[in-house]
Amino acid sequence: MEENSNNPQEEKNFPEYKPDNNDGINPVINPILAGVIGLFGGFILYQFVGGTLLLLVFGFNLKSAPPDLYRLMTAASQILFILLPALLFSKWFYIDVGKIIRIRIPSWQEIGLFVVGIVILTSLLQNFLYIQNYLLDSLAKSSPLVHTVKSALDSFDKLVQDTYVDLLKPNNFADMLLIIIVVSVVPAFCEESLFRGFIQRSFEMKMKPFWAALITAIFFGLYHVNPYSLIPLICLGLFFGFAAYSSETIILPIILHFLNNFAAVILYFTFGNDELINNPTVSKLNLVPTIEAFIGLSILFFILIFFIKKYYSKLKKA
Repeated sequence: MEENSNNPQEEKNFPEYKPDNNDGINPVINPILAGVIGLFGGFILYQFVGGTLLLLVFGFNLKSAPPDLYRLMTAASQILFILLPALLFSKWFYIDVGKIIRIRIPSWQEIGLFVVGIVILTSLLQNFLYIQNYLLDSLAKSSPLVHTVKSALDSFDKLVQDTYVDLLKPNNFADMLLIIIVVSVVPAFCEESLFRGFIQRSFEMKMKPFWAALITAIFFGLYHVNPYSLIPLICLGLFFGFAAYSSETIILPIILHFLNNFAAVILYFTFGNDELINNPTVSKLNLVPTIEAFIGLSILFFILIFFIKKYYSKLKKA
């Protein structure tokens, strides 16, 4: 494949853009419009319709809800208001669901490369969170405005995270299995089918792949309504998007999404440390080693991206 000399530097990790890359698909509507419908339709359906149903069933005090029923309702909301719209939108707007969602079984080499990537990236992003929160705390001590904003964010973050942590507290082994399914398996299939499947694929037909993946990743981060983890979530979404475009299959981002959530849940089960789920504290942070680790992991991550690009370049030439 020829290199596009007009590509901006920040797009170097994504393969060459092919205008109107629809692979023989004849969309019923403009793919950009389809992607926007997916973004706002999925958000409204899940956050508002799904949220309203939860409130109707459990009331405003979700902490008093029966844990297993709450978990099952959460999984059902993801399936009904994220996965189902992704499949229906694909069928309505593109007819061929398989070509839009991009279903292909990846090789073990592909899986191995991206699994190494998610391991490096999650460690990198954890260090980023420590640095980010340290800087925010420092600014809040010297700026009344930042302190006020941070206090509001802290209150909102605590509300969201307390509810999420309650979802993760098991009483027995059966609870653990259910939690893994609800927190790791279901979101991986549902969210990736909508974001990296329908939405990003729609944008790719009219945009350069970097921008298609970035826009999708930004909304993926906003969709989780987690103010302190917004940048890490966008980075994760961008990596998932890179995996989807490079491999031309939704299976890889599903695997990566599952592993990211599964690792957090297992660590929480093992150590019972809220920082593995919640916004990490910075009271005892040693800043210099954390920055050094962040820089080192960033270099390692981009070296891996280089090898992944080389791997797919060789496959296309073969």
